[in-house]
Amino acid sequence: MSQKQLSAAELMEKGFRKYSGEEIDVYFNLDTCMHSGHCVLGNRAIFNTDRRPWIAPDNADVEEVIRVVENCPSGALRYIRK
Repeated sequence: MSQKQLSAAELMEKGFRKYSGEEIDVYFNLDTCMHSGHCVLGNRAIFNTDRRPWIAPDNADVEEVIRVVENCPSGALRYIRK
């Protein structure tokens, strides 16, 4: 799902929480999430609700992070490449 690219400040203003990685930051908005599980099923190395923080952008290459984030049906996940 391709969405309009928002700045970090815009995402934070909309209620997203930032999870920082070396090459990419992932943003998550709990209020938007439909809990479909696409993220966790897409890659447990990146998205794992059994650990804190539950999103670890450095646990896969950037293209894999982008692939999983773009499969989020609700738009609760976003990313900004560094």
